[in-house]
Amino acid sequence: MPYRRHVGRTLVLGLPLVGSLLAQILIGLTDTLMLGRYSVEALAAGALATTVFHAVFILAAGFAIGAMGAAAEAAGREDERTVRRTARMGLWLSLGAGLAAMPVLWFSEAILLFAAQVPRTAADTQDYMRIALFGLVPALLTMTLRSHLSALERTRIVLTATVIAAVLNFGLNWLLIFGNAGAPELGLRGAAIASVLSHTATVVVLAVYATRGPDMARWELFRNLHVMDREILVRLFHLGWPIGLTLVSESALFTGTALMMGAIGSVPLAAHGIVIQVSAATFMLHLGLSQAATVRIGRFAGQGNAADLRRAAWAAMALSGVAVALSVVVFLGAGGAIVGAFLGAGEAQAGAILTLGVTLMGVAALFQLVDAAQVMALGFLRGLQDTRWPMVLAAISYWGVGIPASLLLGFMLGMGPVGVWLGLVVGLAVASGLLMGRFWRLVAGVDQSLPR
Repeated sequence: MPYRRHVGRTLVLGLPLVGSLLAQILIGLTDTLMLGRYSVEALAAGALATTVFHAVFILAAGFAIGAMGAAAEAAGREDERTVRRTARMGLWLSLGAGLAAMPVLWFSEAILLFAAQVPRTAADTQDYMRIALFGLVPALLTMTLRSHLSALERTRIVLTATVIAAVLNFGLNWLLIFGNAGAPELGLRGAAIASVLSHTATVVVLAVYATRGPDMARWELFRNLHVMDREILVRLFHLGWPIGLTLVSESALFTGTALMMGAIGSVPLAAHGIVIQVSAATFMLHLGLSQAATVRIGRFAGQGNAADLRRAAWAAMALSGVAVALSVVVFLGAGGAIVGAFLGAGEAQAGAILTLGVTLMGVAALFQLVDAAQVMALGFLRGLQDTRWPMVLAAISYWGVGIPASLLLGFMLGMGPVGVWLGLVVGLAVASGLLMGRFWRLVAGVDQSLPR
């Protein structure tokens, strides 16, 4: 298959995934935008709550993400039974992981106080969490269904469902945060309720499509859902837990910076919350392409087609490079306008948040390249169902290099918030080099034995 066709196929599969991820991140962006116009205190607590919720979510989401590579490889071998079994056991594992993670969110105030957060912010964050935690299981089930449909190259419905959820979240925020149209004014708690309902709506739409959509009935996804498939369950467990730890290692790099910002003060935390949300939105471009690459590489791995596997990887990297260039231009050219959109004109601390936020946007532009490279490498490796060594390499990069670099630059060398963000760059740069190097080393021997 020529490179031009690889680029086209990756775009056809990846653009709906990118769109769905952008729509998903709009839920967090909408919360941040509206809470910023409600009060700085609500914005700070909302930013911290979103960061911590995301960290818990991605730890539990490893099983759902592992299902994508496993199902794609089975689809490449035209093994429909294994595709179906993988989705069912992915739902089992996601449900169990979500229930097990809920206590962490329920008792989040004690954890945040231990991490030296401002008592008022910690208390407000827990108020948000004790509502938002009911959206955790629906969000994880959504991720599993998303992986199943993506492996089958049914990505448009994923985009449709997520856009519906984002629109619903916006409307519910408008009603419940500010008390518009006769609704109660619930502030931060209103944002949490809106997020729960949005996650629930998404999983319902995907579940209906997965069973009743065009040519989907033959998969019989929920038939015998209560029956345990030990072989697939164990396989997904061994694939998924390293992915979860890999993701949480990366998230810890960002959660750690949020905690560092919170220790500095509410203004740095608020500015950080805005910029990290914007950065997360642009990151979705690379993540969506990475997930498309996981499916395509998984399919070629299942077929034993080493040549097209390599071409698919290069095509995805080229597309990600274009996305990096566009992101850098936006961050450097429109940073002030973007940060200002999150702030109310009458807020006393808006000027300080804006000034710091623009500076952080410049640093965020710097790490776009290395962040894109490391997530692309992870997607490639998941397509080969290689998850344990990436976990180790990620932990070394994020915990062993990134967090110490942020502490050194931000506090010991007195660079403050900018130094904390530069530590992110260092950690991501190391991760991108180690992970991409491992992928190409594996590919060098792919003709002899494809990694499983």
